[in-house]
Amino acid sequence: MSFEPASTDLFARNQAERLPLHGAEINYWPNLEWPLPQAAAFARLRDEIAWQQQSIQLFGQFRPQPRLTAWHGDAGTTYTYSGLTLEPVPWTPLLTEIRRRVEAVSGHDFNSVLLNFYRDGQDSMGLHSDDEAELGPKPCIASVSLGAPRHLIFKHRRKKTPRVRIELAPGSLLLMAGDTQRNWRHGIPKTQRDCGPRINLTFRQILHSQQRG
Repeated sequence: MSFEPASTDLFARNQAERLPLHGAEINYWPNLEWPLPQAAAFARLRDEIAWQQQSIQLFGQFRPQPRLTAWHGDAGTTYTYSGLTLEPVPWTPLLTEIRRRVEAVSGHDFNSVLLNFYRDGQDSMGLHSDDEAELGPKPCIASVSLGAPRHLIFKHRRKKTPRVRIELAPGSLLLMAGDTQRNWRHGIPKTQRDCGPRINLTFRQILHSQQRG
């Protein structure tokens, strides 16, 4: 099943659309206004970020991630997932600008961001939930897409319901909150179609140990 966002115009471009997923709280802004054009932001991030291909633990083995990544954030926002521990690199001026825009639109505060660079259609992200202890019991994840559009897949963690697919447009913002991570997994599958590079920024709020529920 695919979710087709409504067409946008200048009046509606800053209005959110709610994805119809039971047990989830997902809002999508297809075409937000940003501090600079999304193509220019993509080019700067591509050139300014120290991208790495890290290895994560899958089924007891460490394997290279099928994409490039970077982790930026406030001091002390260490993040661990799939056997990989990330220490934050300080915010760049552009990341700070994008962060402020995301916070203003979403109404949520974020102290860190995971960047993913999909070089072509063969780069991907497997189905997963962002449910690490550092994110708290009901994490809020804000996902900004730049560059080529890619499909995001949602699959329920327990029910045998159809997968839901949405194409993430360049310049869009997707906000996952509430029980989304408890009930749903999400991922970016590979594609055989002609596909250019894409950068995704997923803003998060890392909690200190005394804040975790």
